[in-house]
Amino acid sequence: MDISDLSKAYGNTLAVDHLSLRVQSGEIFGFLGPNGAGKTTTMRMLLGLVRPTSGNARVLEMDIKTDLPKILDRTGSIIENPTFYPYLSGRDNLRAIARLTGTPYDRIPPILDLVDLTSSAGRKFKTYSLGMKQRLAVGAAMLHGPDLLILDEPANGLDPAGIVEMRDLMKRLRGEGRTVLISSHVLHEIEQICDRIVILNRGRVVVQGRVSDLLGASEALEVRIAQIDEAQRILEAVPWVRGIRRDSGRLLLDAPPECASDVTQVLAEQGLYLSGMRPQERSLEQYFLDVTGGNGQ
Repeated sequence: MDISDLSKAYGNTLAVDHLSLRVQSGEIFGFLGPNGAGKTTTMRMLLGLVRPTSGNARVLEMDIKTDLPKILDRTGSIIENPTFYPYLSGRDNLRAIARLTGTPYDRIPPILDLVDLTSSAGRKFKTYSLGMKQRLAVGAAMLHGPDLLILDEPANGLDPAGIVEMRDLMKRLRGEGRTVLISSHVLHEIEQICDRIVILNRGRVVVQGRVSDLLGASEALEVRIAQIDEAQRILEAVPWVRGIRRDSGRLLLDAPPECASDVTQVLAEQGLYLSGMRPQERSLEQYFLDVTGGNGQ
């Protein structure tokens, strides 16, 4: 997938602002951002549900403006909240979709196995847990054997067990060589399953890259000290401290770990002495908050 300078305006509001990114074949790519950042709008443009204002995108090496039917033949998707017939079983819901799409019924058993619903396939959909419903939605998206999956918040509303089940499903999809574009607010899960991510804010790319590279370059120093207010004031004036915040009675400095001894010296010169200090690698959740300016998810 190659997105180039893609924009979408609604009146005077630019929902997606000259977005450019590339998703490589066979990877799980995380599409992150606060509410209203432009994630769902972008996914809708890629699927032909919304017409771009400007720019272009190539999906599976085809142009979304001229080759959309061919793209959709090879793409499965979940956008917002998928619905099924509540009084039909999981299996019969997939059969109904298969009839509509001309998909052979023999595709259904391996799909049920992939999404771990074989033992529950005969139960009515209305009896499914939310996690089971979301996995059935992924199964429905995969029924025609797509090369690409576009999943908008597949873990939305899931309990911890459901989140783990969805994580395991994503890993199975990677094992099959599928390409997955996934948006989610469950950032600790994105950290575990995605190869690369992009973070959007106000329709623009803030940062993109491999998860390991982004977090590996985002180490912080955790400082514990009794005189926390005075220490923060002093350290905020130090040029190599790129940022500082308070968290649960400690200071987290955006500073190179090799500057630990300099932190000790700067504070000691002002008569302040640490009770503890250690390097701390930020989680994806904290990294997200830092680069989006603390916007809510």
